[in-house]
Amino acid sequence: MLRRYIIDQPTSRLAVWARRMALFSLAVAIITAIMVSFDLPEEVRPRLATFAAALVVAVFALMLAFAAFVVIWKDGLAGMGYALAAIGISLALIAYPAYLGVKAYKLPWIYDITTDPIDPPRYEALARIRPRDANPIIYAGLATAEQQAAAYSDIEPLEEDATPQDSFRAALAIVGKRRWRMVEARPPQSGRDGRIEAFRRSWIIGIRNDIAIRVRADQSGSRIDVRSSFRYGPHDFGTNAALIRALIDDIDDAIGNQKPERPATPPPKAKKAPPKGNQPSAKR
Repeated sequence: MLRRYIIDQPTSRLAVWARRMALFSLAVAIITAIMVSFDLPEEVRPRLATFAAALVVAVFALMLAFAAFVVIWKDGLAGMGYALAAIGISLALIAYPAYLGVKAYKLPWIYDITTDPIDPPRYEALARIRPRDANPIIYAGLATAEQQAAAYSDIEPLEEDATPQDSFRAALAIVGKRRWRMVEARPPQSGRDGRIEAFRRSWIIGIRNDIAIRVRADQSGSRIDVRSSFRYGPHDFGTNAALIRALIDDIDDAIGNQKPERPATPPPKAKKAPPKGNQPSAKR
């Protein structure tokens, strides 16, 4: 009877460690995303450091996976599946930060965008809750305005023929629809602008955008100005400009969809009965 000998093919240790490191980086990234859901007060910097460490581990895992390919091809070892898994996980983690890096190279290093650089909406209620180590609440000035105009020339105020009250209600409805954290909402009155201040968090590591909306009476109706800025970091990767564009478009659509209030119709007048003396006599 013939005996069949099965020789175990050794597995590349580089491929095994590459997959281990890739899985570890994925676990750290997932834990960081879960931490965001708990809405910790201002733990942004530790989350950024943790997420950056996960990306560094993913890069090392990718390098080990490519080195494992060379060893597997040269020595005929097993572990091709481990190396492919490490490459897939690492690329999935690195792809979006790499995309942001390309955008950061092309876009100016600014973190504060507004539709009115000369008189930007002010952070009043937000200024009282922002930590001391956050970015300044005062708009950076002419240099930032010039960089914004060169990179985002389409960021302009929204002028509507609606009343300031109608524009304010539309803006407030859009902010509520987006589920941003409302800090202050002050409707416009005679001689006073309407103001909305809110902030939002990114869904990955919880970076906060502070948003201020100003509704001001205009000759044609009302003018809406928006300001959005990163609370931390010197670069917004175009996020604030994209947020303002979408917000302006949504407010414009909401104002256009508003139904004008119908004037109250007066109740129908009751018919007066003719006088008794003038009533025609019944025919006999």
